Amino acid sequence: MDDPKQIVKAFLDEVRSGARPERAARFMAPEVLAHQVVSEEEVTVHRTPDQYAQHVQDMLDAYGPFTFRIDELIADGDRVYARWTQHGTHLVEVEGFAPTGKPVVEVASAVYRVEDGRIAEYWIQIARLGLIEQLRRNALGE
Repeated sequence: MDDPKQIVKAFLDEVRSGARPERAARFMAPEVLAHQVVSEEEVTVHRTPDQYAQHVQDMLDAYGPFTFRIDELIADGDRVYARWTQHGTHLVEVEGFAPTGKPVVEVASAVYRVEDGRIAEYWIQIARLGLIEQLRRNALGE
């Protein structure tokens, strides 16, 4: 599989979706630059496929077997833009909010850079304030 769009789609469907996080090494370079694009402070994390698999497992622990839907996937050369919606259940403490067992929706997007058939770098944006607002409302029983 050489097409960047196919690589990213397969990665999202198999790994990021939580279906098979252990397959991260099939789609990711040995070290990936993960740019966390947030308003309060942009951070770049160096992640191995094993660390990414653990990151997905942490999400499964926090939100249960969530549903993951790719809403948009656009490719231009070695870059692939993806936007998704994830539906889960608040099962553990997140952002200081005790678990409520209530539904939580995450909307996020990322641009992935594919090099030599593997994801080498990505820039991710998550609607963090929206997530925190859901957690707050759930905690208040709204």
